[in-house]
Amino acid sequence: MYAQLVKTDATQVRGLDEMPPEERAFQERIDRGEKIEPKEWMPEGYRKTLIRQIGQHAHSEIVGQLPEGNWITRAPTLERKAILLAKVQDEAGHGLYLYCAAETLGVSRDELMELLHAGKMKYSSIFNYPTLTWADMGAVGWLVDGAAIMNQVPLQRTSYGPYSRAMIRICKEESFHQRQGYDIMTKMAGGTPAQKHMAQDALNRFWFPALMMFGPSDKDSVHSAQSMAWRIKMNTNDELRQKFVDQTVPQAERLGLTVPDEGLRWNEDKGGYDFSEPDWSEFFEVIAGNGPCNRERLGARVKAWEDGAWFRDGLKAHADKAARARMAVAAE
Repeated sequence: MYAQLVKTDATQVRGLDEMPPEERAFQERIDRGEKIEPKEWMPEGYRKTLIRQIGQHAHSEIVGQLPEGNWITRAPTLERKAILLAKVQDEAGHGLYLYCAAETLGVSRDELMELLHAGKMKYSSIFNYPTLTWADMGAVGWLVDGAAIMNQVPLQRTSYGPYSRAMIRICKEESFHQRQGYDIMTKMAGGTPAQKHMAQDALNRFWFPALMMFGPSDKDSVHSAQSMAWRIKMNTNDELRQKFVDQTVPQAERLGLTVPDEGLRWNEDKGGYDFSEPDWSEFFEVIAGNGPCNRERLGARVKAWEDGAWFRDGLKAHADKAARARMAVAAE
């Protein structure tokens, strides 16, 4: 998942005995592991939280095409170009699945786009970093999609049915994305000294931004606690970040690359790695719109939306004409 800092409007997580009967019945269904479907009753806070999370996730898939699309015409071989095209196409599809899931909650795609363009709904901070070399395509697939998978696999069990079902297909395709990224890094790290240097440089630049994808520690956050009580969120940010580090460090070692963290140590007691905290001041600067590529990314999305207005207008006119024709036939 590419959602960060998703708020719930909650001030505290209430117990069952503090809830009105309808909300208590809703929470008991979630506690039993049942799925909530679009036309069923749900608390307004649950609906709004899902819109924020799914909307941010969808926007991240769409904006996430931009740093990779930049390399389609510069891929080193036709095979690599075809693979990258397939990956970018998948991400467009993921965004569409997720916008459809959000629409079942009563929000339109136009509203979500307006919120994105106005800066009132975010996308993942990771896509505000530049992709400077071909090795960055490997780092994005390996690290960025790897971190996304860590988030997304548990969301196949999330409580909202349309979101859960969308995640099943998305996770299968994200696995391909992660593997192709690691394959690029394998080739680069095993290539010439210049290629290995390029791979190490990409790891150096993307390591901490990838750790930031999970968001700051949320162990004391009422928003995360409420999202977890609703089973919208399945794990804390710290749990997922630890799992990602424990999985990824051995992969870097197999590549012969060095994780750029002097504080990285294996901790036998916890059976995992100790590692340094990312620079959270950098994270909040990027989230606030002051990252290396924020303006470029958002500007590209706004331009694409405006340039595509004629096509959306044509589709709407065709649909309206077809609806009038059906009404005329029905009236005969």
